[in-house]
Amino acid sequence: MNTSWVRHAINEINADFQRSADTHLIRFRLADYAGIDFYLKDESTHPSGSLKHRLARSLFLHGLVNGWIKQDTPIIEASSGSTAVSEAYFARLLNLPFIAVMPETTAKRKIEQIRFYGGECHFVRDPAQIYSESLRLANQLNGHFMDQFTYAERATDWRGNNNIAESIFRQMAHEPHPVPHSLIMGAGTGGTSATLGRYIRYQGYNTRLMVVDPEFSVFHDFWHQRNPALCAERGSRIEGIGRPRVEASFMPDVIDEVMKVPDAASIAAMLHLENILGRRPGASTGTNFWGMMQVAQRMREQGEQGSLVTLLCDSGERYPDTYYDPAWVAQHIGDISHWQQQLM
Repeated sequence: MNTSWVRHAINEINADFQRSADTHLIRFRLADYAGIDFYLKDESTHPSGSLKHRLARSLFLHGLVNGWIKQDTPIIEASSGSTAVSEAYFARLLNLPFIAVMPETTAKRKIEQIRFYGGECHFVRDPAQIYSESLRLANQLNGHFMDQFTYAERATDWRGNNNIAESIFRQMAHEPHPVPHSLIMGAGTGGTSATLGRYIRYQGYNTRLMVVDPEFSVFHDFWHQRNPALCAERGSRIEGIGRPRVEASFMPDVIDEVMKVPDAASIAAMLHLENILGRRPGASTGTNFWGMMQVAQRMREQGEQGSLVTLLCDSGERYPDTYYDPAWVAQHIGDISHWQQQLM
């Protein structure tokens, strides 16, 4: 193996990390929720535009130090979009070929971004085929299947090293309620929720972790039933979160609660949050915000005060033709007015 190239590649990734300041923690308050502070960790400001920038960096480092990624190794990933965008970014940084295996329904803007970074998009009709097709391509091309759904939880150092959990708690240190009442997080691979849950326990914080799960995803049922053979009837309509099968990186025992969120509620919450922030978040952030508001309502009913933290996973500018198109929403998601009224 060309160890000098591996050292160069690791240095390139670490240099990219040093060039990127930590993402912002946005605070806002709502008049109807006195004593409750709301925070959004804005992951859309990463160089590749989403929370998945952290995961892609960790996966590349994991593959390099394990000897799986060498000079000129083609990188293949199964992804509905954001992870593929971020991995394409790092593949271009290291001058490696990159192929994203994704469903045909992936947002057009994400496809454009993958190609912008020099990546290739390989489409499958059935979302469940992305795993087997990725393996087939990796074998055919003598490449490396990154396999985010297996390695997300083990590629990230959950003890610290500026992971997202450590960053959140460090940024909260001078806030009115520095230890959050709850963290709310959607699960795609399950890697981020695993990092948050482990870090909370490692540091001994009295913070609850809620995972919010979209309609066509098995994580909610798996958390209750612990049946690893569960399968959903179709892929998630909320890009970036929800899976049709139980993924190896999803760690149920570090999670305090899993809430099922209707897809229409996610879109309603996304649009409501746009009005609060004055900018467009993505649909998975809408799922997060819906869960956050359910926790806030409980706190208000019980007379509790405190802070709630969730993630702004990516920008809504990636979804002008889908989640921000009323005609598309009406056709693919349905009537969201009932859920909008609940957020008034």
